[in-house]
Amino acid sequence: MDLILWRHAEAEPGEPDDARVLTAKGHKQAWKMAEWLDANLPSSCRILSSPALRAVQTADALGRKFKRLDALATDATVDGMLQAIDWPNGRDPVLVVGHQPTLGQLAARLIGGSQQDWTIRKANVWWIAQRTGENDDDQLQARDCYLRAVMAPDLLRK
Repeated sequence: MDLILWRHAEAEPGEPDDARVLTAKGHKQAWKMAEWLDANLPSSCRILSSPALRAVQTADALGRKFKRLDALATDATVDGMLQAIDWPNGRDPVLVVGHQPTLGQLAARLIGGSQQDWTIRKANVWWIAQRTGENDDDQLQARDCYLRAVMAPDLLRK
């Protein structure tokens, strides 16, 4: 199972936090990343988003159906996210549109083996993959995950 983490694009400041909208720059970031993702995501990829408006607007840029999950909201926990996306037992790739610090903590746990505060920048994508057939026990270990790609909107043309 591949897990693709997409942090929401740049949003306006304000309250309530869940109602913050993307800036003009944020919309451009989301569209650029969406174009790259659309060209690279398998058709079987499940797309899940935080219900916060800025995450929904980021996911909307992809132009594919997605599901909003409360377990991916701004107050999400790593354990709650892992359970909601059925990691590592799911078969299909999953794209998660979410927030810091939880996305960075999730990446750190899967790649580094412990929960640390790694930073995933706004609108960036981290693609985490599992090695298969290398571990006989049922518990997925950190060594079984690797970073397949990191992409930032400022590296993409347009």
